[in-house]
Amino acid sequence: QVQLVESGGGLVQPGGSLRLSCAASGSSFVIYAMGWYRQAPGKQRELVAAITSCGNTNYAGSVKGRFTISRDNAKNTVQLQMNNLKTDGPADYYCNVRIRDDVYWGQGTQVTVSS
Repeated sequence: QVQLVESGGGLVQPGGSLRLSCAASGSSFVIYAMGWYRQAPGKQRELVAAITSCGNTNYAGSVKGRFTISRDNAKNTVQLQMNNLKTDGPADYYCNVRIRDDVYWGQGTQVTVSS
């Protein structure tokens, strides 16, 4: 059993920054990939950024150059540094973790970018 706890969401002005964090806890496991997904009200959940255990990253085209995803394998955490934020939201950002063939989701943290 794996549980994910997210933090760092909030309200920020356009051009500002936020840093989302996700910590995985539970029994012994090896995380193959971790990522962040965005879901706006009434819309499908979509990938924002992901990172594999070996450090390969994948970003949505709209956030390349502005967002940076990183992980600490020893601590089982993943961070999403979001810079130069554009007007958006509110939307929920969900942490996603893949362990072998199992996928886990966090409860979500809300992000709003507005003036």
